[in-house]
Amino acid sequence: MTLSARIFLLALGLVLAPAATAATKTGSLPTLPSPAPLAGSLALQPQHRPKPRPSLGLRAVRIAAGELGVPYRYGGSSPSGFDCSGLVAYVYGRLGVRLPHSAAAQFGYGRPVSRGNLRPGDLVFFHGLGHVGLYIGRGRIIHAPQSGERVEIQSLATRSGSVEGARRVARA
Repeated sequence: MTLSARIFLLALGLVLAPAATAATKTGSLPTLPSPAPLAGSLALQPQHRPKPRPSLGLRAVRIAAGELGVPYRYGGSSPSGFDCSGLVAYVYGRLGVRLPHSAAAQFGYGRPVSRGNLRPGDLVFFHGLGHVGLYIGRGRIIHAPQSGERVEIQSLATRSGSVEGARRVARA
């Protein structure tokens, strides 16, 4: 065995003893010792990396999705009934972000976002800041529409003419 081959095998921890080399010539396979780790070497086993934590907005969307079908209730801010801003305040409150129970007041939180840069969890405002929904992606919002209806998902395209603006909420 050449010196460079021995160095390569040594680096892999697969050094063959002279007796093992002789055994290989006779046709029987040698029993290899377990490779010894080299100082400063990395294990060749797959490393389990923790999954990255979802963004604040994505976590907000997941919470809001759990409230689909809850009836609209004027002034409501709990799973027994929501109005639009109550749903948003409830969802972000579960994530440790306090928002007022008013769509117009919520417009003062976070930072402005253009419609083309919306991300899940962004607040989208309508009708002169009289209504708010939570952007969930793919051109859709989740919101508590009006009396007699339930928390639902709706396409932004159906409300596009009334969009007043959007805000991205961040943890304080």
